[in-house]
Amino acid sequence: MSELSSFHDVLFPLAVSFGATGGPERRNEIVSLTSGREKRNARQSQSRHYYDAGTGLRSLDDLHEVLAFFEARRGSLHAFRFRDPFDMKSCRPQDEPAPQDQVLGIGDGTTSRFALVKVYGDGEEAHRRFIARPVDGSLRVAINGEEKSPPGDYAFDVATGEIVFDAGSIPADGATVTAGYEFDVPVRFDTERLSVSLKAFKAGQIPSIPLVEVLL
Repeated sequence: MSELSSFHDVLFPLAVSFGATGGPERRNEIVSLTSGREKRNARQSQSRHYYDAGTGLRSLDDLHEVLAFFEARRGSLHAFRFRDPFDMKSCRPQDEPAPQDQVLGIGDGTTSRFALVKVYGDGEEAHRRFIARPVDGSLRVAINGEEKSPPGDYAFDVATGEIVFDAGSIPADGATVTAGYEFDVPVRFDTERLSVSLKAFKAGQIPSIPLVEVLL
């Protein structure tokens, strides 16, 4: 067994990730009944993201950087940060994160921990995606619209993915806790082998570099 951590807090080459393809996958079970109706069941509460970084390679330098990164991670052994080119902010892609972007919860006067989430949709049908790896320095937090400051007011607990308020800054009963941020997706290589041919690469044939999201 490796003595290294199962998660390496390093970022996959950014220039390559911005040319990657991929997105979320859902696992649902659908059974057709004799009446013609369907019975549907969600096997997972959270979607899982898959990517192919091969489409992001633009040069032999990019390829060399990815190969070195693959070796440093021991293939699929260790997870790492990946910047999703389609979904990497608490706001729209063209906007800058603001502390009021995402509602994390409502205070009760005693709760000091609030999970960092991104909400998709509205009302009861909205999906709350847990964000485990905000980009360092990008996290902004507010209570009832008033922005708070780390480390005096709060800190982010990497182990649990929660914002932890200090004793003097715990949200009052009925107070709305919000946050804005950029974030990375924890992923690993979804292969044990990278197959590359310089001749094929120069001819425009892109190797496949599959990545899959992991839970931390």
